[in-house]
Amino acid sequence: MPLELVVESPKKIAFVEYEDRDPVGSEVLVRTTVSGIKHGTEINIYRGIVPFADRIWDPDLRLFRPLREGEQLEPFFPHRMGSWAAGVVTQVGPQVRKFKVGDRVHGGWKHRQTALMSEDDLCPVSEKVDDETMVFTDPALFALAGIHDAAIKLGDRVAIFGLGAIGMLALQMARLSGARQIFAVDTLPGRLQLAAQFGADVTLNPADCDAGLAIKEASGGAGADVAIEISGVYDALQQAIRCVHREGVVVTVSYYGDQRGRVDLSSEWHHNRITLRSSMPVWGCSHRRQPMWDLSRIERVAIDLLENRDLQVKPLIGARIPFECAAQAYEMIDQSPGDKVKLLLTYS
Repeated sequence: MPLELVVESPKKIAFVEYEDRDPVGSEVLVRTTVSGIKHGTEINIYRGIVPFADRIWDPDLRLFRPLREGEQLEPFFPHRMGSWAAGVVTQVGPQVRKFKVGDRVHGGWKHRQTALMSEDDLCPVSEKVDDETMVFTDPALFALAGIHDAAIKLGDRVAIFGLGAIGMLALQMARLSGARQIFAVDTLPGRLQLAAQFGADVTLNPADCDAGLAIKEASGGAGADVAIEISGVYDALQQAIRCVHREGVVVTVSYYGDQRGRVDLSSEWHHNRITLRSSMPVWGCSHRRQPMWDLSRIERVAIDLLENRDLQVKPLIGARIPFECAAQAYEMIDQSPGDKVKLLLTYS
């Protein structure tokens, strides 16, 4: 029987068996070849840092709230992991028109050896690229949503905090959007070197300098027009607020699993009238330019950028780890990813 990856409890990876069935209607059965681990959201879940553990997400109130009398919390663990994968079609339902057996496809499914998907939820892997490239659709769509929320204009100065997969793609997209000067901030030297290769004009390690002050000085005192924070660390968010000019914009793309941090709202935030925007293209959130833009269009454009090689992703692959050794991959990211930007799981 095929296997699926779950987090059984914090920091404990397990594999569970499941049964496949023949596809019906417009369903497609896919054998997975590669899937990508999200170094932000998935690692926070792996660590047990999730708001769902002791509170209820109320979709009507759009907030996390305590349990009411008579309510019971659904156990969060064991939790299925994964976001985007690619594979080969092995069976198709009688109503499928888009795909045939042997086609390479990609889409949103979990870390599992096979996936039964609606054909409308799958995309073909273009002959111009490979399966690994299209696994970057997930970070690319989040990066693109962040770039749209930043509303970058031709000639803008842009600061990117956090150079994981989303940050590296956002850096490249900022340049494509017309950014004149790009500041890249991260604590890992290898990532800063890669950011310079991708077009960052100034790279900064906040362990060695006051990043907010350094960006102000490197821009001749003007500051960044917009800062995009993608590290999920509150200290980085503080520096993002400090680095923009008066009435500048800070966009957060991160899942903040940093439980120790705090943000000082009495300093630059208060005195410079900063605008803070949360960028979230999922969870039912609309695009700021709706109805012309929505999640489907963001996804299509992200795929197009990857297919046409407008984005470099191969240098971001830090390791390819067999699916059966996934526990080692999560432990590696949790303890110290080093310069590894994106870890992929491969399936034999």
